[in-house]
Amino acid sequence: MITINFIATEAQPIRAKGKIGQSLMEAAVAAGIEGIAADCGGLLTCATCHVMVCEPFSSQLPAADGEELAMLAFTATPASPASRLSCQIKLTAALDGLTVELPASQY
Repeated sequence: MITINFIATEAQPIRAKGKIGQSLMEAAVAAGIEGIAADCGGLLTCATCHVMVCEPFSSQLPAADGEELAMLAFTATPASPASRLSCQIKLTAALDGLTVELPASQY
């Protein structure tokens, strides 16, 4: 298990645990994190699991592929260079302590 920090606007960071090999979206849903809607269940068709990955983790992740980049164009909160879809981030031991900011809205 690794520790993940979720930062929501105007709220205290929420610390959750995730299993290595699961997606960040799956860990967020299992932990009941408000702000990750995950409407499509990780099928890369909705963009409602948008997060902004904080450094140093953002630069450690593999680059987003074309499909993910296309979906990021449809996020309710405009995407930033640190934006990712949490369904596309696989948790690894190297991501222990991962910190992500949640957008103001997924809709």
